[in-house]
Amino acid sequence: MPRGRYSLHDPHDHTPLGEERFQCATGPSGWRYVSTTTHASGAPAGSVDLAIDALGRPIRLQLRSADWQVRAAALDGVTWVRTDPSGEHATEGNVRAHAFTGASPAFHVALARLLRLTPGGPPARVRLVSFTAPVLAPLTVDQSWSLVSRTPHPTDNGTLDVDEYQVSALDTGERHTVHLAGDVVLSAPGIELEDLESPPSVFD
Repeated sequence: MPRGRYSLHDPHDHTPLGEERFQCATGPSGWRYVSTTTHASGAPAGSVDLAIDALGRPIRLQLRSADWQVRAAALDGVTWVRTDPSGEHATEGNVRAHAFTGASPAFHVALARLLRLTPGGPPARVRLVSFTAPVLAPLTVDQSWSLVSRTPHPTDNGTLDVDEYQVSALDTGERHTVHLAGDVVLSAPGIELEDLESPPSVFD
C-alpha cells in the first residue's frame, strides 16, 4: 500500500501551490486512492477519494475543496452532484464521457488503467470531466493519450516498469508528458513525487 507525498505547483511558472499526502491500494475489485491536500501555507485545502473498478472505470469519486464538494461516478457516461459551501444547494450534471480528471495525481493513474495502452501503439482519444479548484467547477475536455515507452528499472524489490505517456489537449494542441510507475505518478505537469514510504503497487 503505497503512501507518500506529492508537491503541487503551477505548471507554467512553477509557483508552489501546496502538497498532497496520499495512500492507495490495489485489490481484486479495483484500486482506491485517498489523499488530503494543503495550500503552500500549510492550511488545509481539500481531499480526494477515488475508487475505480477492475476495468478502470470510476465507481466512486468524492472531492472537497474550499468547502465545495463533488460526488461522482460512472453512470450513463459520468454523473456528478456538486454542493455549494452552505450545503443548501446542489446541482447535478451528466456528460457522455469516459472518466474524470483534475489536479490530483490520482486521475493520471486511473486513466492509464482505464486505457491500458501498449508501448508504441496508437493513441487513444478520451473525453473527460475536469473539476477545477477551488470551486470544483466542471469542464468537459478532450485529450489524446499515447504510451511512448515502458522502461524497466531495477530496484531492491525487483524490476519496476516506468511508463512514459504523451498527453495532448485536443482543443489547444498543447502536449505534456506523464511518467508512471505502477500506481504512483513520478512526474507530470504541476506534480512532483517528493516522498514514497513503500514501493508502488503493480496492476495485474
